[in-house]
Amino acid sequence: MTEKEKMLKEKLYMANDQELRDLNNKARTMMDEFNNTRHSDFQKRREIANKLFGRIGINANINKSLYVDYGFNIEIGDNFYSNFNLTIIDVSKVIIGNNVLLGPNVSLYTAGHPIDPLIRTSNLEYGKKIIIGDNVWLGGNVIVNPGVKIGDNSVIGSGSVVTKEIPSNVVAAGNPCRVIRKINNDDKIYWNKLKDEYYKK
Repeated sequence: MTEKEKMLKEKLYMANDQELRDLNNKARTMMDEFNNTRHSDFQKRREIANKLFGRIGINANINKSLYVDYGFNIEIGDNFYSNFNLTIIDVSKVIIGNNVLLGPNVSLYTAGHPIDPLIRTSNLEYGKKIIIGDNVWLGGNVIVNPGVKIGDNSVIGSGSVVTKEIPSNVVAAGNPCRVIRKINNDDKIYWNKLKDEYYKK
C-alpha cells in the first residue's frame, strides 16, 4: 500500500513521501495561479478550481486567497460561496453540500498528528474526513477540526472551533463549539417578514 493509499484510508502515513510532495507541489502551483488572478476574473478562477478540486458544483464562487494541501480530496456542491482566505487541509475527504456559505478566514482541517511526541516527530500523521451538509453557514474565522460532521441548515457562529459533530437545524458557537438552540418556526416567521418588507419596496 502506498503512502497516498494509506492517507486516503485514514491510516497513519508518512507525510514527506515523494509522491505526496509532488501532488502537494502541483496543488501549490494551481493555488499560486488562482491567488494571482484579478478579483474581477471569476471565470479564470473557476477554470483553475475545476482542475484543482475533486468536484465543484455549478454557481460556486470562491474568493481569493485559497489554500489547500492537495485539492483532489475536496468535493463542493452547487451555489457555494467562500469569502476571503479559505484554508482546507485536505489529507482526507472534505465534502461540502449545496448552498453553503463560508465567512472570511474559515479553516477546515482534516489533518491530525499523533499525541505521542516521538511518533509525531517521525513525520507520521493521519486524516479524518469533514462533512458539511446542505444550507450551512459558517461565520468568519470558524475552524473545523478533523472528523467533524455539520448537519443540514445549521449556523456556526464566528470564531467557533468545531471539534465534534453538530446536528442539523441548530445555531452553534463557541470554543469548543456547542449547540445554543434549535432553528425553529419563529425564525422562519421573522425572516419571512423581513423578506416581505424588502420586496414591498
